[in-house]
Amino acid sequence: VQLQASGGGLVQAGGSLRLSCVASGRTFSIYDVGWFRQAPGKEREFVASITWRTSSPYAADSVKGRLTISRDSAKNTVYLQMNSLKPEDTAVYFCAARDFSTRTYSSWGQGTLVTVSS
Repeated sequence: VQLQASGGGLVQAGGSLRLSCVASGRTFSIYDVGWFRQAPGKEREFVASITWRTSSPYAADSVKGRLTISRDSAKNTVYLQMNSLKPEDTAVYFCAARDFSTRTYSSWGQGTLVTVSS
């Protein structure tokens, strides 16, 4: 599975962005796709995930209500809608896929930078 993330950029606090993650290759093997982020000097953290076949979403408590994950099955694309952005949301955002056999995030996109200015 190959993943291509895009949509990052510079936005003011309170603004919105939508990230996209396009999957290609052996997409039939995907169990779910997750978004993670890594801020400067911090460890990578889980943000949200969505199951591939049923589009069931799950989000970390820290982002619920502001960041929403969704999927367009026709486009093999997972989105992360980010609203009411805060400076602490500044990070490189990655999408990753888990497959049914290993249930580990083994396929990663290249990351897209989100910068939120105060």
